[in-house]
Amino acid sequence: MTLTAAPSPAMRPAAPRPRKLLPLVLLGLLALLPLASGLGLPSPWLTLVTRAMIFAIAALSLDLVLGVAGLVSFGHAAFIGIGAYGAGILITEGHTDLLVALPVVLLACGLFAAVTGYVSLRTRGVAFIMITLAFGQMAFYFAQALSAYGGDDGLTLYEKSTLLGREIFANRTGFYYIVLGTLAACYALARGLVASRFGRVLRAARENAVRVTVTGYEVDRIRLAAYVVSGMMAGLSGFLLANQTDFVSPAFMSWQRSGELIFMVVLGGVGSLHGAILGALAFLVAEDVLSGLTQHWKAIFGPLIVLFVLFTRGGISGLLLKLRGPRHG
Repeated sequence: MTLTAAPSPAMRPAAPRPRKLLPLVLLGLLALLPLASGLGLPSPWLTLVTRAMIFAIAALSLDLVLGVAGLVSFGHAAFIGIGAYGAGILITEGHTDLLVALPVVLLACGLFAAVTGYVSLRTRGVAFIMITLAFGQMAFYFAQALSAYGGDDGLTLYEKSTLLGREIFANRTGFYYIVLGTLAACYALARGLVASRFGRVLRAARENAVRVTVTGYEVDRIRLAAYVVSGMMAGLSGFLLANQTDFVSPAFMSWQRSGELIFMVVLGGVGSLHGAILGALAFLVAEDVLSGLTQHWKAIFGPLIVLFVLFTRGGISGLLLKLRGPRHG
């Protein structure tokens, strides 16, 4: 009779971590939503969730610098506005092809992030918050001064971006899946950056920048690179937003919008990345539901968010981990 020793716990395959499964489950549920729409879900919900996913990309980009690098940017909506106005101006001038418009938009956002980030990162704490707010307001007032493209009234778009002549954004369900695919790609990029040496240095610099500098890393250069990637990602969300709404406005880059992005990140759970997606979805859906109930919905919505953040540690993502209960085995 042969006795076989039971494998030790260390030799057993590790169970999938909930933190890794949650983003996959979330993206999977979003992929199934159009099917639910065919089974009776009101059609406006598909448009609402599409908009929420677009803002989830912007919130994800902010979480990359806020949650990972510890940089509180209060002008992040400027990148959304630059992306939206870039798409709108190019469409108005007849340059609708995605292969031309998108690189131009990303380059513009990257340059704006590089210049403003270089200046902003020379400051710390409250000064950094205020200088990013100032740059955001500069972009806001510049958009208001663009009288050739609507000025304060905004710019109405009569076409959408195309891909080699094909109107890929015209179909609502098709556009939904394009936005979902973009969100998944941005999440994978952000997760890859955070898991790399680049991300580890960012997190270490958040805790103690002096020690990281002593080891030979140029902290400001790494932070600037993260800020540029974040700005380009937020600009991508603005590009998609312009194609969804067929309208761009200076309001896209107002300081209130930047504040809402911070709320989304905090609501979902700072630093979790997938929490930014959850926060954006919850924020936009709650905003839509409450605004349909009363015209004074902001008086209800604001205190609800504050109470949730105060009494829920780690935001929605932290709450989901607590609901999972203690591990067994």
